[in-house]
Amino acid sequence: MADRAWVRLPSGRRLDLLSPTPFDWTDTDLATGLARTFRWGGHSAWPEPLSVAQHSLSVLALRRARTRHRLTPAQELRELLHDADEGLINFDCISPLKPFLGPGFAELQARLLAVIAARYRLPAWSVEDKRAHKAVDIAVAAAEAVHVVGWTATEVRETLGIRAAPMEKDPLAVRYGDPAWRPWAPDVAAARFAEELAALQARAGQ
Repeated sequence: MADRAWVRLPSGRRLDLLSPTPFDWTDTDLATGLARTFRWGGHSAWPEPLSVAQHSLSVLALRRARTRHRLTPAQELRELLHDADEGLINFDCISPLKPFLGPGFAELQARLLAVIAARYRLPAWSVEDKRAHKAVDIAVAAAEAVHVVGWTATEVRETLGIRAAPMEKDPLAVRYGDPAWRPWAPDVAAARFAEELAALQARAGQ
């Protein structure tokens, strides 16, 4: 019997990890997976862990706020889906573990990112856009480290090596009316991610 290389998703679809296609999941599968995949190894100073779905919405919101020119729907989709591969395998690798996973895992990530880009018609990153995205992603990570996990600003800089000063303002708090930086329950995170994904796809004509 051949080794199994696929995973069963909530919709019942099968995702072949060795040869994924853009048709292997539904948008609900993706939203659910990202809402049930936790950042920071699931560690949190709150009762709930922080999901990749909530992180992705934070990155999109901050990117919108910081850009001088309005992003296109395709660019906003690319921001929202920058960690989408993690929702398909339910794994957000913490930094200390990454050196031990080897090239096989990097190849898996690359395959998944490629089919995600095809599925949602994501444009390739320009140097300028990638730089702007990374700055926002790092800024959100610094704030999460302090306000969600409980690191100090000094530890973020000296231990985590993140030079961005942790911001106080939660880019999602005003929109959703939640306490700043409090992680959402998985069902809430999934619903909010799915709503944003559907809105962006409609604006992009998908």
